[in-house]
Amino acid sequence: MEEKKTETRPINTMYIAVVQAQDAEIAENTLGALDLPVTRLPSVGGFLGRRNATLLIGLPIDRKAEIESALRENCRQRVEYIAVPLESAPLPLPAPTPITIGGANIFSIDVEHFEEF
Repeated sequence: MEEKKTETRPINTMYIAVVQAQDAEIAENTLGALDLPVTRLPSVGGFLGRRNATLLIGLPIDRKAEIESALRENCRQRVEYIAVPLESAPLPLPAPTPITIGGANIFSIDVEHFEEF
């Protein structure tokens, strides 16, 4: 069997992308198709307690725009409704309140040293 040799460029940036659970799989597959190392971690949002995924993406500096474009195309914002009780109502009747959720939050960290073994 012949071993596949790939050119490895040094990883000097790590992106931490927090995406909504509905977008996580397609985002991970898209980044994998771009031949980038991606690690997916389950996470939960703090404000609404919604399920998210945190993607750890190692990349060379020259691919930042490509990654941001891929995440922008695959991670959508959505409007959902939550029940908020009315303060002046005699009974605790919830009123549907629209909120915007989703998209991607991306954090960029410079990598000084990286080893893979």
